Amino acid sequence: MPSGGGGHNGGVTPAADAFGPLAIGRHRLGTPVVLAPMAGITNQAYRRLCREQMARGPHGEIGVGLFVSEMVTSRALLERNDESMRLIAHDADEHPRSVQLYGVDPGTVAAAVRMLVEEDRADHIDLNFGCPVPKVTRKGGGSALPWKIGLFAAIVGQAVRTAEPYGVPVTVKMRMGIDRDHLTYLEAGRVAEAEGAAAVGLHARTAADYYAPGADWTAIARLKEAVTTIPVLGNGDIWSADDALAMVERTGCDGVVVGRGCLGRPWLFADLATAFAGVPQRTAPALGEVLMVMRRHVELLVEHYAAVYPDDAERRACRDIRKHIAWYLKGYVVGHEVRAGLALVETLAAFDETTAGLDGDQPHPGGPAEGPRGRSGAARRVALPDGWLVSRDLDDLAVAAVREAELSVSGG
Repeated sequence: MPSGGGGHNGGVTPAADAFGPLAIGRHRLGTPVVLAPMAGITNQAYRRLCREQMARGPHGEIGVGLFVSEMVTSRALLERNDESMRLIAHDADEHPRSVQLYGVDPGTVAAAVRMLVEEDRADHIDLNFGCPVPKVTRKGGGSALPWKIGLFAAIVGQAVRTAEPYGVPVTVKMRMGIDRDHLTYLEAGRVAEAEGAAAVGLHARTAADYYAPGADWTAIARLKEAVTTIPVLGNGDIWSADDALAMVERTGCDGVVVGRGCLGRPWLFADLATAFAGVPQRTAPALGEVLMVMRRHVELLVEHYAAVYPDDAERRACRDIRKHIAWYLKGYVVGHEVRAGLALVETLAAFDETTAGLDGDQPHPGGPAEGPRGRSGAARRVALPDGWLVSRDLDDLAVAAVREAELSVSGG
């Protein structure tokens, strides 16, 4: 039965006591909030932007939450191509440095973990068992993989044992299962706990749900009851800081994972810091403040791309920001001509020129600027390897499918 957050609550802030820090292995997070890894979004630049916004909160320091990189495949990381190395790049002051790995072969995942820890490239590693996209699930990866519970246990166990001597905690991010008839989250949560995972995060949808409205928060509560010795993190339909407080109150989870809710709203992390500190302060930026954050985002993207593409960084940064424009300007009165112009700029100077005539004093529009954003869509049939659901064990066909997946799913 769906019991999600339902979006912004009209500015009414529920009372909340301050929450203590969240422990992920040896790391203590002053605010129990994790930025979800999102492909094409949570690169080095965006993570810094969100950390800077969280620093506006009552803790007044960068890094009080956990900000996870874009997903990188284990195989691609071991090949050390430029794109994979860009995906795992971190700022000098970014701590804990968090990397999300995807993989379907225990040995390959363990080798990628070994590379990260031996070369001191990560302080925390998250394993992706939640991706619902067809190119991943049809090969038995992502949210399809926990159905093969022995394979799931082997991947988690080998990753944990490889990282443990270096003091690097390994966590698991997963969905409820393939569909409502093939739920795996309770068993997978207990297995991850037994294999030594430092925390489990649950996106309270199945792969079949995709990003349909109404995350099932009751599943998070059930997982919290089943997993008793490590933190359980909840994910799904957190569109505001008040939604995060409501999730914790309703499910008893130890912290929250925020994904689409922060798209075009990196200041959500300031709100989350204040909310979990028990402060009823929320951010309502005027258009001028939004434009300053957007410009800062572009500046950080230029720095990010300069490390790999020094002669093309500004153009790449301006093209990257295009996907964010509609999210940033949601609800504000900005003409079509300006929106279209921002989608064509290729320099910071052009960005400034295009936005120069806008009314920076235009107030925050309230409800129209809040609520759902990013991926959406109705439930769908999950693409799976032939015969995947016949058994929970790996047969010859399943072994062939996961081997192909390790080779075919690109980094990110």
